[in-house]
Amino acid sequence: MSDRIHEFLRNRREDGPCMVLDLDIVRDNYSRFAKALPDTRVYYAVKANPDAKVLGLLAELGSCFDTASVVEIEQVLAAGATAERISFGNTIKKERDIARAFTLGVRLFAVDCEAEVEKVARAAPGAKVFCRILCDGEGAEWPLSRKFGCVPEMASRLLEHAHRLGLVAHGLSFHVGSQQRNPHMWDGALQACGAIFKELAERGINLQMVNLGGGFPTRYLKDVPAVKAYGQAIFRALRKHFGNRIPETIIEPGRGMVGSAGMIEAEVVLISKKSDADKVKWVYLDIGKFNGLAETMDEMIRYPIRTAFDHDAKEPCVLAGPSCDSVDVLYEKDPYWLPVSLEIGAKVLIEGCGAYTTTYSCVGFNGFPPLKSYVI
Repeated sequence: MSDRIHEFLRNRREDGPCMVLDLDIVRDNYSRFAKALPDTRVYYAVKANPDAKVLGLLAELGSCFDTASVVEIEQVLAAGATAERISFGNTIKKERDIARAFTLGVRLFAVDCEAEVEKVARAAPGAKVFCRILCDGEGAEWPLSRKFGCVPEMASRLLEHAHRLGLVAHGLSFHVGSQQRNPHMWDGALQACGAIFKELAERGINLQMVNLGGGFPTRYLKDVPAVKAYGQAIFRALRKHFGNRIPETIIEPGRGMVGSAGMIEAEVVLISKKSDADKVKWVYLDIGKFNGLAETMDEMIRYPIRTAFDHDAKEPCVLAGPSCDSVDVLYEKDPYWLPVSLEIGAKVLIEGCGAYTTTYSCVGFNGFPPLKSYVI
């Protein structure tokens, strides 16, 4: 982890948990994506971390942006990016929000059903649309549900409908699941995309773009392939399914862009046992599911945790947050091994926290303030 973050925390005197993010790491991550897929445009997934300094840096570097709401669109514009670098990638949008985005200059919209196509046609006439197809997300640590996307067989019909309504049937998108550790999982989705491109071309509709989605991982407790390995696997799949007619491609890294750039400093509030015979201690931190660690749900994301006592012997511990809610338990099914010498008041460092922590932190539950964030 960044020496700059450690130095910042050494000089911090405030109380309470905080997340510190190093912009130098974000810059390095952007460079890796740009080099791994040089013919692919990067659309940073704003929802991962919308801090103005993060958006400003990425805008300066030339990144485009995947947004989920009008507020995120406005944040990107305020950071210095122009509207043609913005995709409204949420498939669930109010018609008035589509109209507002269109007024702001956004011309690229995601759809996955007939009703959404019709909303875009009414509120953003002539805009480009891409249809999201379902992907099973096998191999991802945070698999996505069936909430977004349609079966490939439906996508052709939706894009043809968009074409008839005066929209530009621009392309397709998919998402192989967040924290996807298998670089070859793009192959199956690209095969489906290739078939849809061919089917629509035979009907006189020539799609131009494939949105390869996100899914690029951050290293937590397990090693993950380098971004270069993803680039190579994706390019091979594109050549395999599109031959020499490779379409325009974009990627939407969120976690892969900012996850490794952030670290949370938290404090041990309590250490206890539930009975004299209990072999597992309970360690309660001043941060939990409601303060930014929502991705510990079902123990899917397992963050590396460091302490000043890591050279000592370790024992299994249940890790929990501070709130008066019984679901605020981070790791119990698979307890964490923490130092026997860990004590109340000790600081712990939680790594890989630059994505989906500050944005998942609630406002006011049990009176705990939102997670503090510092970008350096």
